[in-house]
Amino acid sequence: MRKSLHGIHHITAISSDPQANVDFYSRILGLRMVKQTVNYDDPSVYHLYFGDAVGSPGSILTFFPFPDAQAGKVGNGQVGAIGYSISAESIDYWVDRFSRLGIKFAGPFERFGEEIITFSDSDGLPLELVADSNRAGQSWSDSPVPAAHAIKRFSSAALLVSSNGSTAELLTDILGFEKIAEEGNRQRFAAGSSDDRQLIDIVVDPQGRRGIPGPGTVHHIAWRCLDKDQEDWRKTVAKQGYNVTSIIDRNYFHSIYFRENSGILFEIATDEPGFTVDQSELELGSRLSLPPWLESKREDIVRKLPSLSIGTKPVSQIE
Repeated sequence: MRKSLHGIHHITAISSDPQANVDFYSRILGLRMVKQTVNYDDPSVYHLYFGDAVGSPGSILTFFPFPDAQAGKVGNGQVGAIGYSISAESIDYWVDRFSRLGIKFAGPFERFGEEIITFSDSDGLPLELVADSNRAGQSWSDSPVPAAHAIKRFSSAALLVSSNGSTAELLTDILGFEKIAEEGNRQRFAAGSSDDRQLIDIVVDPQGRRGIPGPGTVHHIAWRCLDKDQEDWRKTVAKQGYNVTSIIDRNYFHSIYFRENSGILFEIATDEPGFTVDQSELELGSRLSLPPWLESKREDIVRKLPSLSIGTKPVSQIE
């Protein structure tokens, strides 16, 4: 049987104002901030994680907020729209919610037989709600969104490229994804088991502009693997000529990184040890978490970080 990765582990993007970021994802979309920590390579910058109630792999969208950075431009060589799963019965709820809260959106319209609503976050990061009824994941009990309509996990992500060949071959021949559909300039691939599969679309635009990193763009996408398989994946990727890193300890998971030929940064991350390694499930995201190697610098790190309110005040107070 061909070895395959298990879908999306997390996606990491760049934002500007950290408070606006928290307000949008926690209070508008109803996701839980499961971890507030820092960029381990630059501890003066937050690293904020949003996901389902427990931070399940496949639900986590993370951000590096740079308040003074120039806005990025989404384009080729980047991950484009990030799709979240909702139930088919939730389309009307989200249309009404976005309309009431003044969130600009388009749709619903149909793609690959599924209804989709497109919108952007406070920095212009392209997002989608996909009515695929994939209900894996756990609802956050304190979410302002009712459990029946809650966002729990990713449905899909789009890879923007100027030409298709090598990226598609990497997904199928090396990473073990399955090509399942094609529509116009979009090819669709699937990974994961049948009850919680996730979809990756390659969108080809030879005339498209090159993406420029900055707030409103994705930094990298991470794929899931079992802890015991990660070294084998590192060897497999390296054998194909990709410049892959050694295994790096990210405290909540272990990671390897490499760029595919279009320039998109890929990560392969483990499910373990998970986000409860330094906080109980009840405490997730309630305070700043630092890895052991930065704990001695906590006072200095906290002094340099902007203040952040993570309460669940009503959305009406932030309209």
